[in-house]
Amino acid sequence: MTLNLINDSWIPVLCADKSRRVIAPWQMAEADVVQPDWPRPDLNIACLELLIGLVFLADPPADSEDWDARRDADPRRLREKLAPYAPAFNLFGEGPRFLQDLEPLAGEGNPVDMLFIDSAGANTARNNADVMVHRSRYDRLDFPMAAMALYTFQADAPSGGAGNRTSMRGGGPLVTLVDPERTLWDLVWRNVPCGRPAIMENLPWMRPTRVSDKGQQTLPPEGELFGVEAFFGMPRRLRLLHDEEAVTGVIQKPWGTNYALWKHPLSPYYRLKPGTEWLPKHPRAGRFGYRNWLGVVTNESRGELSELALCLREQRAGDDSVIVAGWSMDNMKPRDFILSRQRLLSGLSFEEEKQLVGLIQAAEAVSVALRNALAPVLAGGEAREAEREEFFLQTETKFLTHVQAIERGENPAHAWLHDLRTQALGQFDAKALPGLNQREVEAIGRITEARRYLVMALAGYGKQSGDIFTPLGFPLPEKKKRKAA
Repeated sequence: MTLNLINDSWIPVLCADKSRRVIAPWQMAEADVVQPDWPRPDLNIACLELLIGLVFLADPPADSEDWDARRDADPRRLREKLAPYAPAFNLFGEGPRFLQDLEPLAGEGNPVDMLFIDSAGANTARNNADVMVHRSRYDRLDFPMAAMALYTFQADAPSGGAGNRTSMRGGGPLVTLVDPERTLWDLVWRNVPCGRPAIMENLPWMRPTRVSDKGQQTLPPEGELFGVEAFFGMPRRLRLLHDEEAVTGVIQKPWGTNYALWKHPLSPYYRLKPGTEWLPKHPRAGRFGYRNWLGVVTNESRGELSELALCLREQRAGDDSVIVAGWSMDNMKPRDFILSRQRLLSGLSFEEEKQLVGLIQAAEAVSVALRNALAPVLAGGEAREAEREEFFLQTETKFLTHVQAIERGENPAHAWLHDLRTQALGQFDAKALPGLNQREVEAIGRITEARRYLVMALAGYGKQSGDIFTPLGFPLPEKKKRKAA
């Protein structure tokens, strides 16, 4: 038995009537198909990237006019456009195999569990250190699950020891997708970049692997930031082992493709200073909220150092929300899979966007002032960082209300500063005041002074006040001159 990822039905989906079925890729354009339905969120996000990549491979819009003209789904056309690429999408068999090394690798197979980013590596398992990551959950994978896991692993590959390359966007990249919240086709088509159909030889498994044992790098196509390989990168040299019913293991060899200077159209980027290399953004652990918007769902004022994903920068009508997803990593160790839906703010003027950025920057500065003020109350590290997270959580509803005010042409800066002051002081008092009279005199003095520092910063005085007032467009209060003796 084998599996062809173009011709065969292998993708589980949820339909508009809440029923479930399994489709071939061209059926993503059928009107009742709503979303992929894999048992893991990272597989679902990767499946969306795969489907977008298939359309970009076979039938992308030539330009914005072509994109607009072809917004209506056409399953028959998509089936016809995808069909010629079927020989490149066999999971097994003689000849090229989907996302696997063209060379029939020899050697001992690893457990198939290695295809999941949150699985324990060999050293972790040997050392009994698999607390946050897990071993031996999957000893066999059916062919569809193996294909999806293989794609997800190549797209998200973390560092994995000497010679085992990370993905084109590093381990666990941040992915942003614009979602009109209608059908699967609407989501896929909204995020497909403009371009021209590729040839099968552009797919990395259709040629000998560009190995990197001597530091060789693979650059984007000349004159472009990305090609179709952005959606089908192959940093790991892998071959799947299987019997008649399931994938049973994975052979891996080091020194796969080492990608450099690519910019994936579904991820945001940043750089440390103008003129340096653009680097892919990665999610931080914890909840994704408005504190994380800058450079991910809205432009930063210093746009030369941060760039939204191409799919967010292209102005296309009818957008509702942004899906933000990705693995938060600590080097090789996965910490958390982030999956969030945020508002897409389209149509803001430059000044309105500047106001929005200012609200976020001011909140960030107040959260830092709060954290510093809590030093006499809470131990450093996670305890005070947890208070910062709570600060952003408690102010999120008001922030979104103020965003609506900006969209109406209003300036909510004064109201926002009041909200920030109220939350910061209330949060400080909730931690510092209970039992204060039972503390030693010296401790009471430090806490009292810390509150005074916070009050002064929120009133425009002190070192941090500029970081609070300036983004909101407020001048700092004039310092009172001392009277001459």
